[in-house]
Amino acid sequence: MFPSSITTNVMLGTALLGATAGVVGTFAVLRRRALVGDMLSHAALPGICIAFLIMGNRNLIGLSLGALATGLIGIGVVTLVTRWTRTKEDAAIGIVLSTFFGAGIVLMSIIQKQADNSHRAGLNTYLFGETAGMSRSDIRLIAAVALVCLLLIGLLYKEFRLLSFDPDFAASQGWPTLWLDLAMMGTLAIVTIVGLPICGVILMAALVILPGATARFWTNRLGKTLWIAAGVGAAAGIVGTFLASPLPTEWFGNGRLGQMLSADDLPPGPLIVLSATSLFLVSLFLAPERGIFARFVAETRLRMRMAREHLLRALYELSEPHLPERPVVDQPRLMAQREWKRWVVEWWLNRLRAGGLVECENHSVRLTPKGLAAAAEITKTHRLWEMFLVESAGIARDHVDRDADDVEHMLPAPLINELEKRLAAAGRLPVVPTAIPESLHEISTK
Repeated sequence: MFPSSITTNVMLGTALLGATAGVVGTFAVLRRRALVGDMLSHAALPGICIAFLIMGNRNLIGLSLGALATGLIGIGVVTLVTRWTRTKEDAAIGIVLSTFFGAGIVLMSIIQKQADNSHRAGLNTYLFGETAGMSRSDIRLIAAVALVCLLLIGLLYKEFRLLSFDPDFAASQGWPTLWLDLAMMGTLAIVTIVGLPICGVILMAALVILPGATARFWTNRLGKTLWIAAGVGAAAGIVGTFLASPLPTEWFGNGRLGQMLSADDLPPGPLIVLSATSLFLVSLFLAPERGIFARFVAETRLRMRMAREHLLRALYELSEPHLPERPVVDQPRLMAQREWKRWVVEWWLNRLRAGGLVECENHSVRLTPKGLAAAAEITKTHRLWEMFLVESAGIARDHVDRDADDVEHMLPAPLINELEKRLAAAGRLPVVPTAIPESLHEISTK
């Protein structure tokens, strides 16, 4: 809890921290080093305690230097353990995290037993974070750290981008990947250490990971990802600080809404993390391309289109021996073609009839001219893909029908045209360009 008079300054500090953590953490997420931030924050605790024992006070710069020292030692231990032993990186991170954190808890217990209580009071806030004591000098420190980290990322943007997506190629080009990786992890360490007084040892890793993970739902371009991650981190810092301040009560009074929004008896760190988590969950469900809802809609549409095309192709294949006449096909024969259930076939036939593709009467169905043209195009695509799989992929003829079913619905038009050109050049297509190739699957079963 802190007075509303300093809320604006605190919001500025937490927004700067959140934006910087979002940008730096994005590279950690892309490099699959997200847990390094968690390890750093926990490994920093013994350094904080040792610095406090040496100085005897809670000087922010001194405690931060102590935290940075043990954090870097933790990174070095992880590097040595993974390079010189058979221990995997995730196991090494877990070992260092738990060992250093345990040492920090022991040192905190020793500090609590000292006789002088005047200086050690409030050291526990490093576990969960506290911004009530944030001064202008602290905000200037956060701003300086943000500026340095963002300048470094700007200068090494191209190198960090390649290192994040293809480190092997970067190494093959002679780039100093080890030093670049250390620079990237160094910025992560600095941001993590500076953020400990705000979010605490336990929660700082979340502020590093969540913005980058959230931004990944909204774009595939690195530049946009960094901007979105910075915005998410800043928004989480502002919202969390706002909820931990008296402002909700001042703005909305002591009514139900003000009481619901006000959490001024809680430290801002957990509220900042929960705000970032809320943005992550919104993105998880509602992002336009990668969100769960969007993916569900896209997969449902694909399945619907596949079922429609399968039905039209089945009608074409049953009508094929009598073409160019459009024979009547009994529904039982159509159902047996793919072992469809009656209600499924009837539901789809009603939809096709509404679209003018089929004519239905007395449990029989016939393609309309429009439906015949659509079914012929679908069948042609299927058989072109069958021929390609048999000729180029070595798929057996008696299996190619189902293998083609799995892919043909996602083939773009340019690829279909390229297949047609290749097969035509090899003399594998009918002489008449509009004719439909014979089914390789049916030929193999004759």
